[in-house]
Amino acid sequence: MLAPVRETWEHRSIIRNLTERDLKAKYKKSLLGWVWSLLNPLATLLIYTIVFGTFLKIVPPVGGNGELQSFALYLFAALVLWNLFGAVVNGSMSAMTGAGPLIRKVYLPPECIVFSVIGAAVLQTLVEAGVLAVIMLIVGNASLTFLLFPLLLALLVLFASGLAMVASLLNVYYRDVGYLVAIAMNFLFYATPIVYTLSIVPKDVDGIPARAIIEANPLTQFVMASRDIFYELQVPGLDRWAYIAAWSIGAFVVGWWIFSVRGGDVAEEL
Repeated sequence: MLAPVRETWEHRSIIRNLTERDLKAKYKKSLLGWVWSLLNPLATLLIYTIVFGTFLKIVPPVGGNGELQSFALYLFAALVLWNLFGAVVNGSMSAMTGAGPLIRKVYLPPECIVFSVIGAAVLQTLVEAGVLAVIMLIVGNASLTFLLFPLLLALLVLFASGLAMVASLLNVYYRDVGYLVAIAMNFLFYATPIVYTLSIVPKDVDGIPARAIIEANPLTQFVMASRDIFYELQVPGLDRWAYIAAWSIGAFVVGWWIFSVRGGDVAEEL
């Protein structure tokens, strides 16, 4: 396990160059350029707010300042992390299948492709989180809990990268995996309390412990921790941190181990 880590570290300059290339190409020949990095999530936020906050009238809890009650900001606090997760998993699969010419031309550990995607996704997330923090400051719902977000972000990066390595590797061998992951991502989105509050999920549905199942979803704990930090202005409990850390470290170690065992044949498959 240490050999792949050492090898990846030795190629860190290539990872940085690939990340910079992806960032430059993302909005190439676009009139608004990086403005789209704000407009896209804000447009998504507006749509979900209208559908779930206005039409379905889902009422968010009161914010940490005792006054704020905004479904848009409650939603934004969750979408910041979900967008990162989706960008890493989906982006890694498409980047890996498109990296064939590069990997065949020069020696490059395949996991470097995944890490370059992560770098670009993290930068986008930092922009979104910065916008959220500024808005919270403007509305008077801010505290030092915001400083915990980098730790939460780092744990989500571990969790998402572990899953991304497995998904991107399998997608190289079986392209059906991409379609299956797309279905799974749609399911996960609604199996995570992003556009709704956990309190509206019934504890029991025909003998099935629905709320317990939703709570067991690691992404649920990530989302709720983000809302603790940005919306409710409280430090997530130690049990939540422990659960998140266990899943994150476990997913990363297992994902990279699987990738290190089978990743050597990626160049031939591509």
